[in-house]
Amino acid sequence: MRYDAHKRLAAPARPSSHPLRLLTGMVLVVVFFLPMAFFYAGFVPALLNIPGTTLLAGETPLAVVVLLFEFTFLLLSLGAVLRLLHRRGLASLLGPLPLAARQFLRCVAFLLPLYLLVMLIPMPEPYALSPNLSLGTWIVWLPLALPAVMVQIGAEEMAFRGYLQSQLAARFSHPVIWIGLPSALFGLVHFDPGLAGENAWLLALWAALFGAAAADLTARTGTLGPALGLHFANNLFAIVVTAPAGDLDGLALYTFPLDLSAEDLLWHVLPAELLFTLCAWLTARLALRV
Repeated sequence: MRYDAHKRLAAPARPSSHPLRLLTGMVLVVVFFLPMAFFYAGFVPALLNIPGTTLLAGETPLAVVVLLFEFTFLLLSLGAVLRLLHRRGLASLLGPLPLAARQFLRCVAFLLPLYLLVMLIPMPEPYALSPNLSLGTWIVWLPLALPAVMVQIGAEEMAFRGYLQSQLAARFSHPVIWIGLPSALFGLVHFDPGLAGENAWLLALWAALFGAAAADLTARTGTLGPALGLHFANNLFAIVVTAPAGDLDGLALYTFPLDLSAEDLLWHVLPAELLFTLCAWLTARLALRV
């Protein structure tokens, strides 16, 4: 069976797989995370003299790094809930660490050329790339940018493809449940009408499909490594290499104009994003031969 490998991720979850325990855990993760996040968002920007509007928009390299490292508290909250309710640690969400690391690196090695190739394709004038940071400044920030992105994607993958997926798979046998529910929830947390207006549901749909691709890779390989690799490559290019102008673009080497609330987003942008997500998922599968 294509998902037999996923049994090793579900196994540590079986002793505490009751849905009510999972629901309690999800609530507690939020309860633990929010106070720490609010304190961090109030204290650190003030300490570093970052204006609130600059921080929220990610207008500078420092602002983006500060925003990304906030996900550290999601990892801490998740780790506390795993210990309190499930008697397991964060490492149990990853699968065998050496295997997960090899699969992560192999996926990244295959995916980065794909993302680079797409970036080099000439774009229509409305979406043409423009220089943002100077190369020297970008290189100086890179040692902080890479771990910051890793913290952000690691927290999301451990929460959705690690915790939710493994706990549900330990209780329910059908993939529609343990792939579908976490992916739908992943899409829901990306629903942002304030950013995308009436197109918010399109971004949520794309996020849900991206989540399903990461969940499928996790189930096929039995580690979180491939999902981490897919998410890392995606966010590295979306935040650090090319970013939409005015939207978390402080670390980006290049920016491109993109109005997420534009009426033509459905026809001009979403199909390309969905097609590229499919290509990235297939590339990761090719890299791992799964």
